[in-house]
Amino acid sequence: MEPRQSWAALAVSERGPGLPVAKETRRPRVPAGGVAGVCVDLILFPLDTVKTRLQSPQGFRKAGGFRGIYAGVPSTAIGSFPNAAAFFITYENVKSMLHHNSASYLAPAAHMVAASLAEVVACLIRVPSEVVKQRAQVSPSSSTLQILSRTLYHEGIQGLYRGYKSTVLREIPFSLVQFPLWESLKDLWSWKQGHVVDSWQSAVCGAFAGGFAAAVTTPLDVAKTRIMLAKLVCRCCPTDGRDQPGRLHLPGDIREDSAAAALTQPRPAGEGAEEESAHGCSFPPAAPYPCCSSC
Repeated sequence: MEPRQSWAALAVSERGPGLPVAKETRRPRVPAGGVAGVCVDLILFPLDTVKTRLQSPQGFRKAGGFRGIYAGVPSTAIGSFPNAAAFFITYENVKSMLHHNSASYLAPAAHMVAASLAEVVACLIRVPSEVVKQRAQVSPSSSTLQILSRTLYHEGIQGLYRGYKSTVLREIPFSLVQFPLWESLKDLWSWKQGHVVDSWQSAVCGAFAGGFAAAVTTPLDVAKTRIMLAKLVCRCCPTDGRDQPGRLHLPGDIREDSAAAALTQPRPAGEGAEEESAHGCSFPPAAPYPCCSSC
């Protein structure tokens, strides 16, 4: 057996030449991928909540700490299956087309292209679920339905796709690292032992590949999380720092910084009137969101 013989080729040789692997396994992998995605997301959800709160701009404790560790889980439960199914449908079909009559040394490139296209498609489903989930994770006192209603009311459908570009820019490098590495590790292990890797061996390869890819793309993941948590920038306050900073409204009325928080504090009558009128805003001193009363 040649070292470069692919995992798929080994599978064909074991099953027989009359049973192409792609056609035989493509359909079972769709529901299997969806179920696997749901199981993984639900089992690891507490760790995901901790990660989101650590990455949030207000800090771990203010974002909820270890309280309400399953906040946002309905969004994950609903979105995981179609998200994982969409990914694997795209990945398997694109990989099958690219592998057709292609040389073995082009296999890593084919895996990269297939994974990248799969991520672009899957993010159409993943991002709305992720936005609601992460905003619920940093607002454990609010339900998932309340977060969804608030997002649609204040930001519309566009609010559910806040961070789509940053998510794609994070997921594509992740997949470019994870899937070629996963396929290569399976090929190497299959070649070493002389037969196709078992399920647990494939899982070990996937765990190593996923962990390495996550470590490499963590900075992109932090940026994605903070973009999703942010809502609307106050229109009446300049964001270039000339007079006062614009403020980002975060879930649960969380202020991004102390300067923005100061804008929400009640003021004595007459104090700051010139500053407020300079921005074209009129509001009572005790308004909960004074800088946005006219936005």
